[in-house]
Amino acid sequence: MWTNLISSSWIAGFTVCLSLLISIGAQNLYVLRQAVQGRHVRACVAWCVLSDALLIGIGVAGMAQLLASMPGLSFWLSAGGALFLLCYGLYALWRVAYAPDVAIQEPQAAQRGLVGVLGTLVVITLFNPHVYLDTVLLVGSIGARQDGALKAVFVAGAASASLLWFLLLASAGRRLQQVFAHPLPWRVLDALTGVMMLALSWWIWSGIETAA
Repeated sequence: MWTNLISSSWIAGFTVCLSLLISIGAQNLYVLRQAVQGRHVRACVAWCVLSDALLIGIGVAGMAQLLASMPGLSFWLSAGGALFLLCYGLYALWRVAYAPDVAIQEPQAAQRGLVGVLGTLVVITLFNPHVYLDTVLLVGSIGARQDGALKAVFVAGAASASLLWFLLLASAGRRLQQVFAHPLPWRVLDALTGVMMLALSWWIWSGIETAA
């Protein structure tokens, strides 16, 4: 009986989290780009899995109610996220227009270290209100319905789904390195990234105006 409950809670966390991860989002595109370039991929995967587990765990513990009671915090997170995504999206589109001959490896002067790569990923992750809607509010509220220690099992299942997804994404990026040895695929990826970032920025800002 207890084994069945553990399995059910783990599977619930795994399936709910995986269903939300399989989409073309800002975080996924960024990790894919790093995987194609072969730079700091393990660190990016580790951050994504850790942040998913922490945010879902916080949601399960009741953070959703706390966020709802702090509209000021939600406003500044949303405004900062919208501004960052706008700048990042414009920069991606700038690469499409003015860096058409980019290859799989950028010039040495343009390469960023671990801190720069992770810093950008942290901002993309934590300053995107959609992440909180998915992990803290949606997945967290589902996990909060589990009994006692089964909450931790639910979070473990969700973290396992996150680990599987980002490992697959990193593997796909490595397999695509030959494709991205040519300029055109980079321009397509940058264009997709730019449009996605601008759309998210507009969506976040529209939500702020509606709430106001």
